[in-house]
Amino acid sequence: MQPPRIAIIDSNTLQAMGLKAIFTDLVPMAEVCTYVSFDEMEQDGADDFFHYFVSANSILERIDFFRANRHKTIVLTTQQTTSPVFDHFRTLNIQQPENSLIHAVLHLFSEGHKHMKNIPTDLPPFKKMMNGPRQPAEPISQREAEVLALVAQGYINKEIADRLNISLTTVITHRKNITEKLQMKSVSALTIYAVTHGLVSIDEI
Repeated sequence: MQPPRIAIIDSNTLQAMGLKAIFTDLVPMAEVCTYVSFDEMEQDGADDFFHYFVSANSILERIDFFRANRHKTIVLTTQQTTSPVFDHFRTLNIQQPENSLIHAVLHLFSEGHKHMKNIPTDLPPFKKMMNGPRQPAEPISQREAEVLALVAQGYINKEIADRLNISLTTVITHRKNITEKLQMKSVSALTIYAVTHGLVSIDEI
């Protein structure tokens, strides 16, 4: 079975690569492809994606195609858009703080897969795609899970130590163990892991 594919169409290469890193953490079994234009994506199979994350300019260039695929198209914006052209599209402001961006992306993935088939009804829509090849080398402990949940909620080490009534050194040790076990170093990747594995809810981050 071919992995699900996500297309990012944005002439800003740095923005596209940043989103690709986030999506790779969120759905490790997906193939995330970046393109500078619709024409480049079309050469790679324009109809072969379950999500399109597209800059506003690219939407306008191929509005008929994206209107026909609006259920799986997200417009990448740099501010709150008021243009009626985008009224029927979901949007993602990519110039917001990291935690807010992660929160927005998680909401999009958890609510935006109703068009996909064969997704168990007892799981969040994106949960099936999370069951990819990247799994922890060993399970994290209960205490490590508590630390990770607080990291995902934005607490710093000192605050985590106070809330769990443990030393700062112990918190640092737990965080080192967590990153080694999960093979994830960035806070955004750890946050995504915490949400998709039920350690915190999206609304808690």
